[in-house]
Amino acid sequence: MASPVWGEAPSATRPAEAPPPKIPTLSLAKDSGIGTMKLSPDGTLIALRSTTKDSTSIAVLDAATKDVLHRLALPQRNNLEWFRWAGNGKLLFSLSTPTVYFGEEARLSRLFFYDLASKAMPFIGRPDMGLEGDDVLFVDPAGEYLLLAMQRTIYDYPSVWRFALTEKPIKGVKEVQRPTQGIWEWFADDAGIVRMGMAFAGGKVRVMYRAKPDDPLREIAKITEDNADDKVWDVLRITSGSDEGLVLKPDDNGRIAVRKFNYATRQVGEVIYAAPGWDVDEALTDKDGKLLAAFYTDDRDRAVWFEPKLKSLYARLEKAIPDQHVWIVSRAEDDSRMLVWAGNEANPGQTFMFDAAKRSLDSFSAELPDLDRSLTASPKPIRYTARDGTAINGYLTLPRGRSAKKLPLIVMPHGGPYGVRDKLEFDSTVQLLANRGYAVIQPNYRGSGGYGESFAELGAGQIGRAMQDDLDDAMDWAVKEGIADPARVCMVGASYGGYAALWAAIRNPERYRCAVSFAGVTDWKKQLKYDANFFTRKGAKSWRTRIQGEDANFDLDLVSPVAQIARLTRPVLVTHGEDDSNVPFKQFLLLRDAATKAGKPIETLTFAGEGHGFADDANEARYLDAIEAFLAKHNPAD
Repeated sequence: MASPVWGEAPSATRPAEAPPPKIPTLSLAKDSGIGTMKLSPDGTLIALRSTTKDSTSIAVLDAATKDVLHRLALPQRNNLEWFRWAGNGKLLFSLSTPTVYFGEEARLSRLFFYDLASKAMPFIGRPDMGLEGDDVLFVDPAGEYLLLAMQRTIYDYPSVWRFALTEKPIKGVKEVQRPTQGIWEWFADDAGIVRMGMAFAGGKVRVMYRAKPDDPLREIAKITEDNADDKVWDVLRITSGSDEGLVLKPDDNGRIAVRKFNYATRQVGEVIYAAPGWDVDEALTDKDGKLLAAFYTDDRDRAVWFEPKLKSLYARLEKAIPDQHVWIVSRAEDDSRMLVWAGNEANPGQTFMFDAAKRSLDSFSAELPDLDRSLTASPKPIRYTARDGTAINGYLTLPRGRSAKKLPLIVMPHGGPYGVRDKLEFDSTVQLLANRGYAVIQPNYRGSGGYGESFAELGAGQIGRAMQDDLDDAMDWAVKEGIADPARVCMVGASYGGYAALWAAIRNPERYRCAVSFAGVTDWKKQLKYDANFFTRKGAKSWRTRIQGEDANFDLDLVSPVAQIARLTRPVLVTHGEDDSNVPFKQFLLLRDAATKAGKPIETLTFAGEGHGFADDANEARYLDAIEAFLAKHNPAD
């Protein structure tokens, strides 16, 4: 295999140097326009997400020539949630759009498929179905049919329907599982038989199961706060004709592991794989239910391959692309072709096409193709102790060409907040800030994913409280280490991180000179009402308890920027996409109006046509430009 040629990666041990030239913001935003990529099962086609300034589409390419064979233009104001192959000749995809549900903002998802032969693109579902329309339980490997869980109407519990993948899916549709009181989530085995359901009510989860297709459902578990061992129940696979399967459940050390499981007896079996000191995030099985690979994150994403040929191939790929993090993005069923990504925290990366027959590794697409990789900085892992003794991991990026003493500091919390975490990966905002002379710290505060169940539980009910303390304690660590100047600290974040930035400026003006928020929550009560419309099947009450905590009397207004706007004394920049369906644009309007009423000047920037991120490179560059100008004004670097 030929080794790709990469730009020089920055090194923490390189000798003293002058600060690098300024990286143009557009080069940190201007992507190739190519998103998620998936090989067809036979490896002859590639489906990918294609984004331009004006539209998002799904393109289908010839894997050998890269010629575009099909392009599916998607409706405006619709978000492409996901897509996947259904056999070799059909594509399934989910679209979501903001809507109004009983007078409140909500998110509606709908399922479609595209037939490459006929070019038909029908809707899969019913006209009067509920909000969630893309809960696919099973897809026939030949692409003949699928199973979809959905509500007949908004007043029903979900049932399971078999839709033929034809030009008229509604014709001959069959209800294979009627709705059952309380059950919001259904599971099918690898032969397409509905075998399990989960009922959510009163903060409890009842697990219902059947061994055979015609058996009645019976309760096999009741998950409550008192039986913590059952709190994690992530079904990997239910094997047809058997009660045996695999689940992700905690091992004796409290870390999520791949374990055998008997669904009929609820007996947890042996640990098949446990990552040393980390949660397993995901696992891959073959058609017989045998474990092929497990995936976890320490400081970066890791893949552990168990199948000997794949394990050997992965090692060869890492050797062929030295000094980079290598990831298999998509595989043909016979492994004849693979899409392979390579990059790292200082390199946004590129994707290669691996052809097994030719033993070739050819460049397919590059992320941020205009970026000069020699100008980027390298984040490094850190660890500090929070005020209550909790160990917190995170990442520190230092500006190149500057002494790591008394630097202006940006605290940059991740979104989520729960089950999400930062890791060693390229981030355009981090690179902009480091390039402009700021130290950047990214704390994985309590509640972040990947560090075990007990660490995740520490975040329950701690939004704006102990989770915020962890961010303040990151600043204190950087100051104590001599890295940061305590008089020159700001917070910048997006989504939950955007909320945390606003809350930092309001709660602790003695610490932070300013804050920047993109798509941040500003009113927790209204956000929870919005979330309830979308997360109904998983238990709105459970989600509320996680946010609010066990104290049902705790008033979320006490940690909401809208309700506390009168306390704001620091400059803030508040930005938001007008088509955001995760944190709706109404959250921005609420804060803007509250600030106006309270006589609190805030700087604002909105983006028409953008959602919970950026589709338009120019808009992302505008956002980066706005951050740079705002910080230069309120917290200038050296």
